[in-house]
Parts: sequence; C-alpha cells; structure tokens
Amino acid sequence: MRRRFLRHFIVGVLALAGSAGVSAAAPAPVQAAGQVKVVYHLVEGNSQAQRALGNIRNHLRAAPQDRIVVVAHGEGIRFLLKEAVDRNGKPFDDDVAALAARGVEFRVCRNTLASHDVSAERLLPQASLVESGVAEVARLQAQEGFVYLRP
Repeated sequence: MRRRFLRHFIVGVLALAGSAGVSAAAPAPVQAAGQVKVVYHLVEGNSQAQRALGNIRNHLRAAPQDRIVVVAHGEGIRFLLKEAVDRNGKPFDDDVAALAARGVEFRVCRNTLASHDVSAERLLPQASLVESGVAEVARLQAQEGFVYLRP
C-alpha cells in the first residue's frame, strides 16, 4: 500500500512539474555562489572587440568568479581570426588566449563563416563554433540565465 502510494505521489509530482514547464530531466546549470553569467555579443568588428576585451578584463578584475561567454557573428568574428590586429597593429591572439585561460569562452557563428567564405582553420584555437550566433545569444539568455551585454 505504502509503495503504491509513493509511486502515485511521484508520478503526480512529475506530471505537475511537466505541466508547469519544469523538466525533471534537465537540471539547471550549476552556478557558483555570487556568480553572474554574462554573454558579450560582438557584431561590429575589431573596434568593438578591442573595447569588449578591455571591458572583460575590467569585469574579471571586479568579479573574478563570473562566467563570461563571448558570442561573435557578422563582422564581430574578425578579431578571432589568426591574422587579426587591433587599431594599433597589436595581434588579438595574446589577449584572447589570456582571457580564455581565465575561463572566458569565445563562440563563433558557423553561418557567418559560411556567408563570409571564411575557413574555420583561420580561427584562433580558443574559438569554438556554434551553428548560429543569434540563436546562441538567445539560448544563453532564455535557457541558461545569462545577462546580455553589447559593448
């Protein structure tokens, strides 16, 4: 009797969770206490990227526990190409590598690479591909609770 009650109770709870839009199969991502998750959205090219990298360094100086993901598409991918340099002629690769070593993730839109006829081999090794940059930004905000920043 007790076992049957528990089975019905558990099924009822799971059904209620499902009707409320809660998925029992997909737990929320683990987040460190006090951590803020931020997506930096880059679409404007190397000048925006240079500002963003400075913002991210400042961000991590103030809140080193935060999780930062950079999503680049359109002209925003340019700084993640191996030959990219800033307005002073300094390559971006050292700054990207240093931030990646601190946990910053760099994601590049595969659609942009295809439409700009850019080979993935030209990307810095710290960059990973996502199918769509805009879809990735939306997913991070809607499903993972990221705050949106566009420097």
